[in-house]
Amino acid sequence: MSDDAAAQPPPAATRHPHLADPLPEGWVRVDMHMHTMWSGDATTTPDELREAVVESRIDVLCITDHNAINGAVKLADDLGCRVIVGEEIRSGPGEIIGLFLTERVPLGLKAPEAVARIKDQVGLVYIPHPFDPMRHCLHEDALYDLARSGSIDAVEVLNAKVSLSSLNQRAADFAEEFDLAAGAGSDAHEPSAVGAAFVEMPDFDDGDPQSFLASLRQGRVVGHHYDAPRRWRPRVVPSTKAL
Repeated sequence: MSDDAAAQPPPAATRHPHLADPLPEGWVRVDMHMHTMWSGDATTTPDELREAVVESRIDVLCITDHNAINGAVKLADDLGCRVIVGEEIRSGPGEIIGLFLTERVPLGLKAPEAVARIKDQVGLVYIPHPFDPMRHCLHEDALYDLARSGSIDAVEVLNAKVSLSSLNQRAADFAEEFDLAAGAGSDAHEPSAVGAAFVEMPDFDDGDPQSFLASLRQGRVVGHHYDAPRRWRPRVVPSTKAL
């Protein structure tokens, strides 16, 4: 990208104005929760995601497809941005995200077992959209049990698809109560949502989850509510067979 082009706001700033704000030197923008067509309920193809990365100039995507890591693994070196392999896992009491995964975690496990599978991979445990009953959030008893046991690394305090700001605020209060890192994500299920919410944070070592977590604790959440309709179109659907 030329210096002149880099100085201009990203094209996606027309729908996500915060993308036009300056970023501190040495910091990156990280979307900690988004989906591709490997999720089954999302529509974003690899070509569409590449275009969304160019339009948003997002630096890091945590690809967190539902119960699968195939897409994240396939796209890790093919998007024009850095990729963290993740998975949004449907445990018995609700959804848990694992980040920095090398193996898929099966769905349907009890929450402590799902967490153990993530930790066995030296991954991070990230709780998406807590307290939102419309989004398969963890049951509160399971959520608080994990927090009290020190099993949670970070909590999503800004989810772009949560329409009630009180739910995000409740998540932020929960993160503060247990001194947990605060995360944010677009929860994109279609390409125009990329850039809706993210964390601005000091850069980190891609191969070191603890480096990521330390930077996340210094970061700030940025974004707004955005939940555009998904435009279903004919496409070749990739295999979602578990790796």
